[in-house]
Amino acid sequence: MAKFRMYPTPQQEEQMLLHCAHARYVWNLAVEQHSHWYKGRKPAPGFAEQCRQLTEARRENTWLGDGNADVQQQALNDFAKAKNAKFTSGFGEPTWRRKFKHEGFRVIGTDRLPEFNEDGTAKINPKTEKQVMGRSVVVQKLNKRWAQVKVPGCGWVKFRLTRSGLPDAKTFRVTFRDGQWHVAFAVIPEPIAAPGTGEVTGIDRGVKITAALSDGRKLNCPQLTTRERAQIRKHQRRAARAPKAGEQKMTEYAKVAKLKAREADRRKDWCEKTSTMLARTYDLVRFEKLNIKNMTRSSKGTVEEPGKKVRQKAGLNRAILAQGWGLLRRRTEHKAPGRVEDVPAPYTSLRCSACGWIDKNSRKSQAEFVCSSCGFTCNADTNASINVVVGQAVKPRPKRTGTGGVTPRKRTSAREPQLR
Repeated sequence: MAKFRMYPTPQQEEQMLLHCAHARYVWNLAVEQHSHWYKGRKPAPGFAEQCRQLTEARRENTWLGDGNADVQQQALNDFAKAKNAKFTSGFGEPTWRRKFKHEGFRVIGTDRLPEFNEDGTAKINPKTEKQVMGRSVVVQKLNKRWAQVKVPGCGWVKFRLTRSGLPDAKTFRVTFRDGQWHVAFAVIPEPIAAPGTGEVTGIDRGVKITAALSDGRKLNCPQLTTRERAQIRKHQRRAARAPKAGEQKMTEYAKVAKLKAREADRRKDWCEKTSTMLARTYDLVRFEKLNIKNMTRSSKGTVEEPGKKVRQKAGLNRAILAQGWGLLRRRTEHKAPGRVEDVPAPYTSLRCSACGWIDKNSRKSQAEFVCSSCGFTCNADTNASINVVVGQAVKPRPKRTGTGGVTPRKRTSAREPQLR
């Protein structure tokens, strides 16, 4: 998916917000319609029947009829796909869409262009024996940095061209959040070719150092500055003191959302650039396998069994999510398919990468690792990334020494431990 930042005019923005309202309204009608279904009742209407009902609703409702029919039908199409995903992919029921949170709509191409096979021959429909005509999105390139796309009811809308070449897609989605418009074209980018050098790298992910590579490099995800965090706290205090449901409260919360969106943009940009660098530099990338969902689970507990140190755990969860661990792993897999592996995480931070000794006392601090057996000294994150690059699960021997260490088995080399 190719995503770009849009810059509509005030008139275009007003019309696109109306498209968002129509798409959200139609989606919620479909959710409400299917919520009345129960076992033993006849099946709920499908996509074709809902489109017929939408046509009748557009005749009776002037506000809905003034909108674009394709935008509203695509909202029903999205609902049908989400409903099918419940059975095919294990997702839950489609939920309600809310204003200011789920703002967006999908547009299908308008131009009818002939389709061709991989060998360059025209694609023929066997039933009609006519050439297949596919839809295509209307996109124009203005210059090196700007392009424009045709949106129904809005005309040409400019967007920032941040990658080479115009996207060749049959559909695109427009979204609005935190005061920013984006357009995402439904295209699958070409994977990045492997460099062919045979290099393998291991990546240890942490909070202080976002990604520590086995070759010694340390990469950090950009965060908000101290001044920006102070501004967030200032606007949050003002919003807390403002009258309920007042304009001042909404204004202050909007300023907070704008600053947090800036942090998210920096994180996404860093993940894109870092994943591209990893795909171009290494033939194989190995990540420490982490269950981020469980690691960032709340420790609030229940009324009967309340959790301990809930505020400290909430702060740690925010710090973990701000690093973009999952996004970096996913984007690297997208750009280098088949060249990304996960390595079990146990004992990667406690094992000495030089001699294989496993001892919790070797980890002196967050950044210092001193082996209690051979005296090897290294940065703790770099030592863990070297263990990750080995690509094997590290299992300790059950026999323990008096110092708390585990006697390792003899190995053939420092980077290829022979495990039990």
